[in-house]
Amino acid sequence: MISFDDTRVAFADKTTTELKKAWWLFILVKNPRLVKVGSVLLNIANSIRLPLRWILKTTVFKHFCGGETIEECRDTLDKFSDSGIKAVLDYAAEGVQTEKEFDEARDRILATIELSRTNSNIGFAVFKFTGIARFSLLEKFGNDDTLSQKELDEFERIKRRADDICTNARDAGIPVMIDAEETWIQDAVDEIVENLMEKYNKESHVVYHTLQMYRIDKLYYLKKITEEARIKGYLPAFKLVRGAYMEKERERAQKMSYASPIHPVKNATDGAFNDAVRFCLENIGNIALCVGTHNEITCQLAAEYMAENELEPAHEKIHFSQLMGMSDHISYNLAKAGYNVSKYLPYGPIRLVMPYLIRRAEENTSVAGQTGRELFLIKKELKRRKEEKKKS
Repeated sequence: MISFDDTRVAFADKTTTELKKAWWLFILVKNPRLVKVGSVLLNIANSIRLPLRWILKTTVFKHFCGGETIEECRDTLDKFSDSGIKAVLDYAAEGVQTEKEFDEARDRILATIELSRTNSNIGFAVFKFTGIARFSLLEKFGNDDTLSQKELDEFERIKRRADDICTNARDAGIPVMIDAEETWIQDAVDEIVENLMEKYNKESHVVYHTLQMYRIDKLYYLKKITEEARIKGYLPAFKLVRGAYMEKERERAQKMSYASPIHPVKNATDGAFNDAVRFCLENIGNIALCVGTHNEITCQLAAEYMAENELEPAHEKIHFSQLMGMSDHISYNLAKAGYNVSKYLPYGPIRLVMPYLIRRAEENTSVAGQTGRELFLIKKELKRRKEEKKKS
């Protein structure tokens, strides 16, 4: 059994000042109304280019991101390494629209991969298709709409960018995770990622496909792709997450009068997630798995299954992952116990990372108990340090 309550381990690399700032941040995101209003105002301010940097740089951005450049992330990379944690350096810019911006995003991802050649603290590369492609084009392709020749050419450039990233990742010996998107563009993403896995995962697990298990169809999809991989002769790799667009998905389904693709209750999502983890571990001879979750029960179940089946904590095909600024009590205690752990370390210009920051705030608000748990543990550690200081 692993305990996630050891706050000395969880916050070993945080100063008391940093913990107090984190406490106030989670107090703010605990208020759903404040987060909703704040998200709208931030989006408006960002769209009209109001100067937000001075407000966000030392607050929410610093908590959830490593910096605006790779160089600014180096201190955090070193902190993670000191605790046995790898980083997933994530160029988290979103909302870009031009070919120039898409090429720049690809080049930033390639720079991350290049850095991994000399910096072993980087465990994975990562990208989202909406960082290198137009959302509306992915949606059109996913709907099987007819594309013009110009759009077909643009779509080929998207695939070339993804191929460039995967080629460089393979050559550098680092796996690359491809993040999931909204359901109405995910079909397009799935098709490209499946082809990339078939191409690059012949001898090792280079490309990881991210599955959002709050989707009703994803447990079936996981099993289907695993069987297809067996038939076609490649090695499937998956990162499992619960999902990041729940409210948006349900609102769109209601507005457009189609059945919601999301499980109706959290227990159903939890069940699907845990079943998916178990399936992957049962087939770990072929599958590589990253358990991307902030859920203690899921991590505990995975660890127990590994122990029951004599799978070493540091098994090369099994990883756990959480986001920077969230669930340090899971990440650091798992790493302390010898498991492979990585933390997503987003970076990029504040203006372009804004959608990511807003999702983090909304996620902490919407997931029942998430913020309360963070606050409880921070308060516990602050109390422990205060008592320890008195004794000394």
